Amino acid sequence: MHITDKHEEIVNKLSKQIVYFNDNNIPFRIYRGGTNSTRIISFEKNKLLDIRMLSKVISVNIKNKTAVVEPNVPMDKLVRETLKYGLVPQVVMEFPGITVAGGIQGGAGESSSFRYGIFNSIANWYELILADGSIIKASKDVNSDLFWTCAGSYGTLGVMTAIEINLIPAKKYVQLEYIPVCGYADAIKLISDEIKKVPDYIDGILFSKDNGVVMIGKLTDSLGHPKQTFRKATDDWFFSHVEKMQNRNIEIIPIVDYLFRYDRGGFWTGKLCFEMFNTPFNKLTRWFLNPLMKVRKMYSALQASGVSQQWIIQDVCIPIEKSVEFLQYIEDKFSIFPLWLCPLMPDKKSVFIPTNLQTKMVMNVGVWGRFDGDYGELVKANRDFEKKIFEVNGKKVLYAQAFYDEDIFWQIYGGKQKYDKIRSKYKATYLPTIYDKIIVSEKHKVSSKRGVLFALLGLDGIKIK
Repeated sequence: MHITDKHEEIVNKLSKQIVYFNDNNIPFRIYRGGTNSTRIISFEKNKLLDIRMLSKVISVNIKNKTAVVEPNVPMDKLVRETLKYGLVPQVVMEFPGITVAGGIQGGAGESSSFRYGIFNSIANWYELILADGSIIKASKDVNSDLFWTCAGSYGTLGVMTAIEINLIPAKKYVQLEYIPVCGYADAIKLISDEIKKVPDYIDGILFSKDNGVVMIGKLTDSLGHPKQTFRKATDDWFFSHVEKMQNRNIEIIPIVDYLFRYDRGGFWTGKLCFEMFNTPFNKLTRWFLNPLMKVRKMYSALQASGVSQQWIIQDVCIPIEKSVEFLQYIEDKFSIFPLWLCPLMPDKKSVFIPTNLQTKMVMNVGVWGRFDGDYGELVKANRDFEKKIFEVNGKKVLYAQAFYDEDIFWQIYGGKQKYDKIRSKYKATYLPTIYDKIIVSEKHKVSSKRGVLFALLGLDGIKIK
């Protein structure tokens, strides 16, 4: 464990601040300077722990293929630093601004997660400041109850200050094969069959009930097929490019372009912005608006505008054997397309992680689209959505809006008695609970113009009172 003097100085300073919060029973929240949550988030200035300065890659161990990183390191910085050593994290979330701790606490996964699990699964240990100010380490062998419970707890058991993650050898490119599918069952069967061949990456997009594409990725240094990029302003958005794949095809994509292929346009939610402002969606307008169509800017606009209260934006983890039933429900209830499919390895030990399901493979379904109805109807629709997830033995990823009654929430996410026992043991009972942090409790004013202004000015959109 290679920790720098500067890191220790910052951690000790934060520890003293937490001791003050503890002594005065102040239920603080962790501020990272931005968010990839679609919930509208606000902070009280005197109940805020600012960890923005914990944003360094401390060390990379080539022999062990590990990296020690601070919690506020975003994915693009992490990839950039590890690639210097010819390595890349086993799992890299698709949005460059997602931080290491955000990925662990938020239950984030990506197209390699069928092999390695979601992001918390690639962590070996955490350094944490507990809610009483003490600094400890948690791993599978030391404070293991905290280690397994901390992931997905949304900072309610302590503050992560350093994490060791596992890396794999990187290559220059990803060879990506596009395979068209003609329906829900076809897509799920193809993904299930391809998983058995153990590629490096796999995900899929359904553009309609009978039209989709599954993408199979393999790390390579060879340029044996046409090269395609996705980071330039003149490039097509990835989902638009995929939609054109009516026949089986193979391309070579630079590794960074592949890992962050959904950055421009935030999968396809950016297209909703074009529709909202009655702007043509074409190559010229995408080029002109490219600076505002990166995910960091889009999240700033989303937080500032409140328009998430007009959309269905949810990620759902369900047993793969229930996928067709659930996809049919989405079509019948919401008629939202495209839909994202991403298989994920189940997590049998981290109770608050959305992949903690009784199945051999989890299917993540991304449901992101406009909702036609007022706010009351939106709340009702989301509650119906949550009921259906419960019926198919699934769990929502809790970065998104949640409307659960508290007793139902704890029934789904691990049981409050066990959680309270861990909070008591590690002196965290005065902190907000997971439920406090993720539940939608009020309606916010919607202003699309405010969202655009915040994005233009580079502000994060989070309210600090």
